[in-house]
Amino acid sequence: MGSLLGVAQGSIIDPRLVIMEWNGALDKNTPPLAFIGKGVTFDSGGLSLKSADGMMSMKYDMGGAGIVAGLLKSLALRKAPVRVVGVVGLVENMPSGSAQRPGDVVTSMSGQTIEVLNTDAEGRLVLADALWYTQDRFKPKFMIDLATLTGAIVVALGEEFAGLFSNSDLLSEQLMEAGAQVDEKVWRFPFHKNFDAQMKSTIADMQNIGGGREAGSITAAMFLQRFVNNVPWVHLDVAGVVWANKQRALSQKGATGYGVRLLNQFISDFYEDPKHS
Repeated sequence: MGSLLGVAQGSIIDPRLVIMEWNGALDKNTPPLAFIGKGVTFDSGGLSLKSADGMMSMKYDMGGAGIVAGLLKSLALRKAPVRVVGVVGLVENMPSGSAQRPGDVVTSMSGQTIEVLNTDAEGRLVLADALWYTQDRFKPKFMIDLATLTGAIVVALGEEFAGLFSNSDLLSEQLMEAGAQVDEKVWRFPFHKNFDAQMKSTIADMQNIGGGREAGSITAAMFLQRFVNNVPWVHLDVAGVVWANKQRALSQKGATGYGVRLLNQFISDFYEDPKHS
């Protein structure tokens, strides 16, 4: 997992890939539903250092992993009749003498090489290996990843919607329906092969950022798609919704818990075994 490990190598805290499973399905052999979370426990930006203001709230860069953990706990507490696996990549992105450098090339678990032009585009590097591992080991029915991935999504949607990117119309429609029920809204973005050209590298299979500021959230999602291996997949960019600067209807100031209710409703409505009394 050279992609994930490269992010972590500047920290004195070892990285972890955590696997959580809930096996409540009536048929234990059914393919699991897979949820993957970005768990950057603190994001300084690495050697591509963030500004002081940009770094201040980066303890919440593990928000995607928090959603996955919260979902698995919710399913277990209500003994949901479904088989689910949660995979979270936990790393700290720090600058140091051992840190990854802009210009380094890493080899992901998939075998694809990545030119790291910006060490602050680290979440996609963590998810690249977590996504590949999940589809390879568990052969899931689908994968949904959640990540505080881009500032661009906050510019586009503020604190009201998560950005949705997908290769599956069905999953997208189901998530939008579930989100409307629990007031955890998602908004689907365009997802077209023409955006993928921005990730082209001259020395590796791809680079970890596009060539400019345009469509930053879309190009990040296009990067992730290279690691899903044609499995039905959704990427939810939750950078604007997992943390609130003031009290909201469903949360206090701080961590919002966004995503747990959304995914619990989504599973309950569309993917659980028939209800049994």
